[in-house]
Amino acid sequence: MTSRLFALIPCAGTGSRSGSAMPKQYRTVAGRDLLHYTLSAFDACSEFAQTLVVISPDDTHFDARRFAGLRFAVQRCGGASRQASVLNGLIALSGFGARDDDWVLVHDAARPGITPALIRTLVAELKDDAVGGIVALPVADTLKRMAPAQPPHVARTEPRDGLWQAQTPQMFRLGMLRHAIERAQQEGHDLTDEASAIEWLGHAPRLVQGSLRNFKVTYPEDFDLAEAILSRPAAQ
Repeated sequence: MTSRLFALIPCAGTGSRSGSAMPKQYRTVAGRDLLHYTLSAFDACSEFAQTLVVISPDDTHFDARRFAGLRFAVQRCGGASRQASVLNGLIALSGFGARDDDWVLVHDAARPGITPALIRTLVAELKDDAVGGIVALPVADTLKRMAPAQPPHVARTEPRDGLWQAQTPQMFRLGMLRHAIERAQQEGHDLTDEASAIEWLGHAPRLVQGSLRNFKVTYPEDFDLAEAILSRPAAQ
């Protein structure tokens, strides 16, 4: 049976670094909730069997009416960390018919610059891969290691050769990813992305060229950048 595509959007974070009075995924940017742009990109890819949004059980900001017309489902199974939310979402996807050999693309709700074109590029590059992989960008800036003393100052410059900055979506077989996260949890690790869990199993995820547009809204000034980018039409 042909493997199907599922999308998983962990959306249970509070966005504490963003300076927003509400979780950043619900902040209005260019006339829409930040989350709307992510959901719209996956909705435009009709090849996905299901897009699942994982929110916190006590989320009081989510309003389905603000996303009317978009195809997705919601589960209130978010955990205390991203890793826990993703694991709970993977388990929940089985209720939508997802199998262990199906592909799941995990994407940050706070990366609203994602486009259908980038999603399809990732899928095309990895659909025949044994492991899966991620979108990422080669590091362009000079990297400085901070000394532990205060005030902060430079301890040394780190070589950037071969370094890539991870983005999302990150695409793996559902069963492999669930097993990887469960093992990481059992061994006391709280990993910050899905590729790290796959690496923990000894695999080497593929790197697929990402986009500067696909940046993660993290700090207060990022909302202005997102506003500028999202006000312009993206390639489909």
